[in-house]
Amino acid sequence: MPTIPGKTPPVRATAEQSAEAFAALRKILAAHAKGLRVTADGPKAYSLNTPYCAEWKKELFFGSVQVTKNYVSFHLFSVYMFPDLLEGISPGLRARMQGKACFNFRAPDEELFRELAALANAGLERMRSLKLF
Repeated sequence: MPTIPGKTPPVRATAEQSAEAFAALRKILAAHAKGLRVTADGPKAYSLNTPYCAEWKKELFFGSVQVTKNYVSFHLFSVYMFPDLLEGISPGLRARMQGKACFNFRAPDEELFRELAALANAGLERMRSLKLF
């Protein structure tokens, strides 16, 4: 595959790093599975939806973890719905953001994963407090 001069291809995570990151990130979401609906649970994807939301007339996406070619991606829809939840996040976690609600990791990072867990808790509590489900 030809490379663009001056541009290096992204470093890929090893299979072991991806598996460890996926397992840790999956654990963060799985902690919220009670009361939510698991829509995917495989070796490379785990996803949760809320129960039916009368306001939106459908289930709402809560979050997912996916193993991709270069990263393990953690999607958290509540930060898209409530961007103020991102106020005060660490520069390290902000650097992992891709778009408005996705965080990419090549390897496990306990400190950032603890911060993500707190963000997931805050997002779920906000959704519940607004009676979205």
